[in-house]
Amino acid sequence: MQPIQAVAWSDDGDGVRILDQRLLPEREVYRVLRSVDEVCEAINTLAVRGAPAIGIVAAMALALSVPAAAGENAAVTLADADGRLRGTRPTAVNLARALDRMMKVGLPLRRDVDRMRRTLRDEATRILEEDRAMCRRIGEHGASLIADGARVLTHCNTGALATGGIGTALAAVYVAVESGKRVEVYADETRPLLQGSRLTAWELQRAGIPVTVLADGAAASLLRDGDVDLCLVGADRIATNGDVANKVGTYPLAIAACRHSVPFYVAAPTSTFDPSTARGDDILIEQRSPDELRRLLGAQTAPVNVPVYNPAFDVTPAELISAIVSDRGVHRPPYDFSEPA
Repeated sequence: MQPIQAVAWSDDGDGVRILDQRLLPEREVYRVLRSVDEVCEAINTLAVRGAPAIGIVAAMALALSVPAAAGENAAVTLADADGRLRGTRPTAVNLARALDRMMKVGLPLRRDVDRMRRTLRDEATRILEEDRAMCRRIGEHGASLIADGARVLTHCNTGALATGGIGTALAAVYVAVESGKRVEVYADETRPLLQGSRLTAWELQRAGIPVTVLADGAAASLLRDGDVDLCLVGADRIATNGDVANKVGTYPLAIAACRHSVPFYVAAPTSTFDPSTARGDDILIEQRSPDELRRLLGAQTAPVNVPVYNPAFDVTPAELISAIVSDRGVHRPPYDFSEPA
């Protein structure tokens, strides 16, 4: 079976090839994006999603944003593309980190457009390759927390679909299985867009790993009944004190895990650690469209004009987290991520 590549350069090198995750699990469709507008639309509509993957696709889009004939307008074109890409998903720090790297290498070459274009492409490729290696290291460190026969409860999607490699939290599961361990996964549906049931279940079934889908509201009962050995989730931003922003629904899962003495682990690349954010209360939480709750899979599920509270993420306090796994190792409390990654 071919490994999943959620984000890659197109075969002709003139576009970004993505697996359109809006169509899973019904259809596996790949699209080639050839403009910043197309990439912004793909990020906003979750055709491509997951903090690492968003950073990679944005870096690639920036590399494609400056035409060969840009001339003296190269810097303006690059800055405009950067601003549009940066505004698509404000919570995930990987996006800003990737764009900062691209601008740092690109802007000094504003008077040499050809060299700027080559340098931007090389840097975007480097970001992709670094993410692949980083995912493997996260998996190796995280697998040490998974015993043979473990039952793992996860939330949202943290696998190959969310990254340039094998994933973050799910990377630990993949590496554990590769080493011969038997692992069973419970996947929260992850309301309202069902990244758990649509994406995690599809990805794990494809890999031959046993997976059971449950409604988000059923997780606490599963934990109470003793059917879970550990919770393992991802992160979109980690504050210096260890507070974690992740897909909405993570916080109540952490509360339930704490209540029933089940270890709660977070797995994320060091690019997700944000030294500029002291605590979770300082993290800007993206509010999504009300229609994501008013309508589901084309059906009206709430009155048309009813007010909607639809945050994309919530913040889990550090005191509820047993350990944070990164490509550097397993970090135990008290957390201190004040140094740059």
